[in-house]
Amino acid sequence: MPAWDGLGVEARATIIERVADAWEAAHDELVALIVREGGRTMLDAHLEVREAIDFCRYYAACGRTAMQPQRLPGPVGESNELRLAGRGVFVCISPWNFPLAIFGGQIAAALVAGNAVIAKPAEQTRLVAFRAVQLMHAAGVPRGALQFVPGRGETVGRALTSDPRVAGVVFTGSTATARGINRALAARDAPIGVLIAETGGQNAMIVDSTALPEQVTDAVVSSAFRSCGQRCSALRVLFVQAEVADAMGEMIAGAMRELVIGDPANPRTDIGPVIDADQLALLQQHRDWLRANGRRIHECELPAGLNGHYFAPVAYEIDSIGQLANENFGPILHLVRYEKHKLDQVIDAINGTGYGLTMGLHTRLDTRVEKVISRAHAGNLYVNRNIIGAVVGSQPFGGEGLSGTGPKAGGPHYLQRFCAERTVTINTAAAGGNVELLA
Repeated sequence: MPAWDGLGVEARATIIERVADAWEAAHDELVALIVREGGRTMLDAHLEVREAIDFCRYYAACGRTAMQPQRLPGPVGESNELRLAGRGVFVCISPWNFPLAIFGGQIAAALVAGNAVIAKPAEQTRLVAFRAVQLMHAAGVPRGALQFVPGRGETVGRALTSDPRVAGVVFTGSTATARGINRALAARDAPIGVLIAETGGQNAMIVDSTALPEQVTDAVVSSAFRSCGQRCSALRVLFVQAEVADAMGEMIAGAMRELVIGDPANPRTDIGPVIDADQLALLQQHRDWLRANGRRIHECELPAGLNGHYFAPVAYEIDSIGQLANENFGPILHLVRYEKHKLDQVIDAINGTGYGLTMGLHTRLDTRVEKVISRAHAGNLYVNRNIIGAVVGSQPFGGEGLSGTGPKAGGPHYLQRFCAERTVTINTAAAGGNVELLA
């Protein structure tokens, strides 16, 4: 780590930009790996590679600006300067649902800041991560600065996060796992470690009677079902004003009938498989609960002859968001109808879940937009559009409460969390005078 940190931010940023070039040159190969191993559609895999490249170039640019020495005010005869440096060794633990973008973004930020990195990918998507690291090493990242350590979270992950030599952990995954990492870091007889965590969400969208039905339907279907609903930002609960709830439900059901379920390598496919058998079993269990306790809006049907862990998208109406004890990570949409004079109670119910990741609002009333902005506890609030696909640099992504610690990935404050701050104060008059007074 000292040798990598000692290169200076300009050299580190240049190497990370070469990583972006390498990933761009290997675009087709990386897309194929994401489709084959992660079950993502061709379009989603392409967008993920682009996002990973954006992370590299964005953090390189941020580093060149944020990590320059900053002059601070002081009395005559004294200079004060703030400098940023790497903290040490960071453990980067990434999820399977974005096996390149989140994996690569975590590593790029930690490396630009001057840290050494131990990268532990999700066990379901190790091949994508392995190839990404190969390309990073070939682009000039020293092997001593970036180590690839695959394995299960219960063994390898636990060993890494409890090691006293680790300066910090950056993690994306479940809230329960983040709590475990936090406890492991705190239990060490070592300097207090940094934890940057982006966790789950019970993401909601509010639709009032002034919203455009076609626009809402497009936003709902893409938010709830793109990537087979396996996004941290995916829509889970749709609140619709009672006066338009029936018509909106029918339109959403009609759009769901047009979804193509099948091989993610086929460009026609909208919905591929879920990640593994364990996830499929959880989704099937929740669907059974909905059949017994909810009112069906629509259930898609699986085509005959599919091999793999496929789950057909479903939409059900329930009475309240409070009926959902956990985030259901897949293509399941819950609809809750509300009375027009109870918008405050809707916002309170959403905030009351404790999660605060993404949220959506569809309305043509500016006063309603301002009300929701002022009261919602959500890291990312989207108005009159879908709630997925945050753009690096434009829509920094991350939540609050049970949805994470911040700072936001792809935002201007992310890099500093990987840095140690050091202030240098020099008595410039110690040699008998202040030369600045002679200028």
